[in-house]
Amino acid sequence: MTAVHQVLAAAAPGDATTNAALDLRRALRSRGRSEVFAAHFAPELAGRVHPLADFARLAGRTDRLVVHVSIGEPLLTSFLEERSEPVSVLYHNITPAAAFAPWDPGFARLLDEGRRWLASLAGRAEVAVALSRFSAAELGSLGFRRVLVAPLPVDPRRLRATVPDLFWSVRLAGLDGPAILHVGQVLPHKRLDWLVMAYHALVTHLLPEAHLVVVGAQRQPRFAAAVRRLVADLNLPRVHLLGPVAQSVLVAAYRRASVLATASEHEGYCVPLLEAMAFGVPVLARAFAAVPETLGGAGVLIPADDGPLVAAEALAGLLTDPALREEAVDRGRERVAALDPAAARSALAGALLGAA
Repeated sequence: MTAVHQVLAAAAPGDATTNAALDLRRALRSRGRSEVFAAHFAPELAGRVHPLADFARLAGRTDRLVVHVSIGEPLLTSFLEERSEPVSVLYHNITPAAAFAPWDPGFARLLDEGRRWLASLAGRAEVAVALSRFSAAELGSLGFRRVLVAPLPVDPRRLRATVPDLFWSVRLAGLDGPAILHVGQVLPHKRLDWLVMAYHALVTHLLPEAHLVVVGAQRQPRFAAAVRRLVADLNLPRVHLLGPVAQSVLVAAYRRASVLATASEHEGYCVPLLEAMAFGVPVLARAFAAVPETLGGAGVLIPADDGPLVAAEALAGLLTDPALREEAVDRGRERVAALDPAAARSALAGALLGAA
């Protein structure tokens, strides 16, 4: 029996890296022992994620370490320096530090350190797995010898089977106009400020009755405060910043949404796009990083150099043109139907173990 354990810098409920690690554990446990360890993790994950400090006590004999890379973490760097097991890297992508530098210089330094740490792993990793061709190209540029691309397992059926929160279902149903939904953490590279400007143009010139519903943790206080000030300065009473929510509330939001919009400028993958399409919600996004790969030809994709006014016009089209909307919904459903989560899970595990 093999023992393959995963290690990551931090784990939090709803975090994409954490979700990927817990999902991957299912596939790894079908082949042997497997646990998830993190340098930092939220208390509610106790039992599902273990402290990195307890690795020696809990892991026992280990045949391989799967290292999730999405940020720098000195504790994880020190841990790996003391271990001799073969290493596989799962790269979720590291957000460019420049996006955070004006808002959180300390976090920007962690991102820079993470990129340097990633480069240092090139000589040690027997295999590096990226979730998109966009991320794979970056790994290749850093000197990784063997780089594979494997899809992130996404199973919207489990989300669709969740009973929506009754309170929020009623509250969102009471919105007296179309609802534009944004799902994602309120962070600088997600460019919620850009999306608010596009929404402002939409309600000022085209669809004054539209609402903007924002679901996601506000983990960068200064940027989140700037977004709230922007909403207030533009006098946008139909913007609803819900913050982090339970899965049942997220489902209620997807079921009420008229369109999902993201203005993100950096994604190694973008799960909310697939989730929205699984609910029959058309998607509007910008052509940055791995977003076009995630969409796979579905949704409405705005060129990276287009401004908020173009997004406003595209949103108006999706909200008022039945033919455009139907086409976007159909292509979205086809995209989701083409994704087999069981096959993706097996492919990802196989890629990570391919060097063993």
